[in-house]
Amino acid sequence: MTVTTSRIRIAAAPISWGVCEVPGWGRVLDAGTVLGEMAELGIRATELGPPGYLPRAPAELRELLGGHELDLVGGFLAVVLHENPGAALAEAEESAALFAACGGGMLVLAAATGLDGYDDRPRLSDAEWATLIETSGRIGEIAARHGLRTVLHPHVGTHAETEEEVERFLADSDLPLCLDTGHLLIGGTDPVELAKRYPERVGHLHLKDVRGELAEDVRAGRLPYAEAVGKGLYVPLGDGDVDIEAMVRFVDEAGYDGWYVLEQDTALSERSPEDLPKRDVARSLAHLGGIVSRLPAAR
Repeated sequence: MTVTTSRIRIAAAPISWGVCEVPGWGRVLDAGTVLGEMAELGIRATELGPPGYLPRAPAELRELLGGHELDLVGGFLAVVLHENPGAALAEAEESAALFAACGGGMLVLAAATGLDGYDDRPRLSDAEWATLIETSGRIGEIAARHGLRTVLHPHVGTHAETEEEVERFLADSDLPLCLDTGHLLIGGTDPVELAKRYPERVGHLHLKDVRGELAEDVRAGRLPYAEAVGKGLYVPLGDGDVDIEAMVRFVDEAGYDGWYVLEQDTALSERSPEDLPKRDVARSLAHLGGIVSRLPAAR
C-alpha cells in the first residue's frame, strides 16, 4: 500500500496504536512495532507521540525514525497554560528544539488542566484565561525561533474544548488551530463549519471519526471520556459520524497544503488483537484514498 499522492501529505501518530500520555490508558506497544507498522502501511511521516515514548536525544530519534524511513511532522504538547507560565515555556523550549533538530515543523499545543486524564475540567477565571492566551502566544514565539509553527489543539478535557471556548480562543489569540475532527465534534463543534468560518486559521489537521451517540454521552457528562474510548468512541474513517469527505474537500479547495494526520485514539487491553491498530489505520487510509481520488484534478 502506498499513501503518496500529489495532492495531500498523509501522516500518522502513535495514539492510533494506543500510545497515550494518560496514566493507565491501556497496553502500550513498543516503538519498533508502532513505527514498523506505519512504514509497512506506506506512511512516511509521523507525529512524535507523548514525551518519553520516543527518544528525546535528537541523534537517537533521527536514527530511529530514519530506520523506518519516517519523517517527523512535529508533536503534541499538552501543558498547563493558565498558571505558572515559566514551566510551560520551559517545556515548550525543550520540545521545540527537539522537533526542529529532527526535521519537524509543527508544535501542536493543548491547554492542559493540570489534572491526570481528560475527564475533569476546572473552570477558569477571566484572569486565568488571559494567562492562557498570553502563555500560548509566547510558546508560539519560542517555536517560531526554532522554525516551527504552533497550532492550538481544541481537545476534550482541556480548557479549549467547547464551541464557546474555541470561538473565544480564536477571538483572543492569533494562533491558528489544529482542526481535530473528532475532538471538535465531541466538544460540540461541527469541524466542517468551523473550517468554513475560519479557513485562514486552519493550521493543521487531525483526521478522526467518532460514533455520534458516544460523543453525545461524553458531551452530556453521562460517560467519562476514557471509558468512552474503551467502548469504541473512535472508529476508522468512514465508520463514524464525522463528514470526513466534506472536511477534506473544503480544506483542499481552500488551499490547505499541510499534513493530514490520521489519528484514531485507541486504548488497547490485554485482550485486544495484536494487529487491531494496523488494521484500523489501513481502513482509514483506504477511505481517505477514496476521497482523494474524487477530488478535482486541480484547485
